[in-house]
Amino acid sequence: MKRILVTGATGQIGSELVPALRDRYGSNHVIAAGHKKTPQQNLVEEGLYTSLDVTDATAIESVVREYRIDTIFHLAALLSAVSEKNPQLAWKVNMGGLFNVLEVSRENNCAVFFPSSIGAFGPDTPRDDTPQDTVQHPNTLYGICKVSGELLCNYYFSRFGVDTRGVRYPGLISYKTLPGGGTTDYAVEIFYHAVQERKYNCFLKQGTYLDMMYMPDAVRAAIELMESDANRLKHRNAFNITAMSFAPEELAASIQRYIPNFSMDYTVDPVRQAIADSWPRHMNDHAAREQWGWQPQYDLEQMTRDMLERLTAKLGQSSGIV
Repeated sequence: MKRILVTGATGQIGSELVPALRDRYGSNHVIAAGHKKTPQQNLVEEGLYTSLDVTDATAIESVVREYRIDTIFHLAALLSAVSEKNPQLAWKVNMGGLFNVLEVSRENNCAVFFPSSIGAFGPDTPRDDTPQDTVQHPNTLYGICKVSGELLCNYYFSRFGVDTRGVRYPGLISYKTLPGGGTTDYAVEIFYHAVQERKYNCFLKQGTYLDMMYMPDAVRAAIELMESDANRLKHRNAFNITAMSFAPEELAASIQRYIPNFSMDYTVDPVRQAIADSWPRHMNDHAAREQWGWQPQYDLEQMTRDMLERLTAKLGQSSGIV
């Protein structure tokens, strides 16, 4: 990777991946592209930024050629809950955008990172120790786009030789960006409410176990996969990766160790609960560990402590952390 384009750079992953890539490859070698005209200040001040609509193939091609891009981290997408509200737009952005990126990459010899998700699985997938290769019949538009994206990336690699790689992310937790309409967003919202209000009303019910990951691990996984030896990659796309699995009450208990007066209630959102109930509780990520050395660094307790400390500082709140 020498000249990198990150689409969806203003989103949850992109806003942390871009600085990490700039630290590694240099600010002038990483172009952040987002749909927002006014992105986060650091994306503009610390390197190159461009506004980009991924449904416009001509615009993507123009950016790739102008900056002589050789690697694209394609993160632009609508998340699960938002996709259910507007499936037509989700298909246009999630699938149309990926197709455009792959076509431009084929024509300009670019490598592509595509993030899939636990949403690519469905209710008839084994939910515990979910295999790398298994049944994938998602019942959400978001999941359908992810499965289709995995297959499309594999096709562009086998048919055209495009260096496509990707992971299936679990729910991602970050203190830097607000939730963006995902089913696992409670695991981010809960920290804001814990720090600011000492209480939270959860939209998933007790006992809803889902795979989760702290954002520093998610960012590192993307970079490590794209830097790995291609000869070791048997799967190429959609590697299962995970770091921890917990239910809402377990996350609340972890927070209470540091904020003893924090409390949580439940008002279940039936749409997001149904989505969560169709996703794995814990994925088997042996293939990623074996083929490119994947290893998470944060567990639940480490993540909770770091999130509370950093979010407290960000929000300018008095600590209250014991």
